[in-house]
Amino acid sequence: MENKRDSGLAGKRVILLGGTSGFGLATAIAASEEGASVVVVSSSQQKVNEALSLLPKGEGFMADLGDERQVEQLFKETGEFDHLVFTAGDALNFSSLSGLNIDKAKQSINLRFWGSVMAAKYGAPLIRKGGSITLTTGAIGRRPRNGTAVIAGMASAIEGLTRSLAFELAPIRVNAVCAGTFRTNLLSNMTEGDREQLFSQIGSRLLTGRVGHSNEIAEAYLYLMRGSFTTGQIVVVDGGSLLV
Repeated sequence: MENKRDSGLAGKRVILLGGTSGFGLATAIAASEEGASVVVVSSSQQKVNEALSLLPKGEGFMADLGDERQVEQLFKETGEFDHLVFTAGDALNFSSLSGLNIDKAKQSINLRFWGSVMAAKYGAPLIRKGGSITLTTGAIGRRPRNGTAVIAGMASAIEGLTRSLAFELAPIRVNAVCAGTFRTNLLSNMTEGDREQLFSQIGSRLLTGRVGHSNEIAEAYLYLMRGSFTTGQIVVVDGGSLLV
């Protein structure tokens, strides 16, 4: 007889690193609406406070997720939990290789890639039976274009990291969400007019006819937390960008 399904989020504790904006906040709100107890983490206390004001119930911590000591201390304070979601990231910077600012690129890699590694290292020992880790990567890693050497490289690295961690941390499930273009603050370094023009251009080429919204990609994170037989997988949510 099959085991009774018990993979819902009601009563579960979910920690979202980068959970105060964009994908992370949308996922925190969605998980909270399903009865989960959520913990949001950001490097900004103001963002933590703003996020908590939008959640029916939740906790918040401030930590620099690119700093190993702070990540280690964070998990000493959080205690045990069920699911870990990593969506932290800085503004995306597109640059030709010849004009690439290496120091800024290193900072981005430190937060996105090494931040994911450190989160898994210090968070995994606290994950309860049946729990999971969900990382975040981007479709541009599979279909790069000019000016995306670092962005695409990080995305590909996180895909490999996801599969490797699924082996090493089993039976903890480790997966990643691979995002296409969404309306988030990751393009905050552009003017509003330039952003809207870019969204319109990209959206017109997608099979969906538009770019995505954060609440739509939140569904993928919810699935990977619930999906008790899914591990080592990269779930693509991209509006069909990899097909066109």
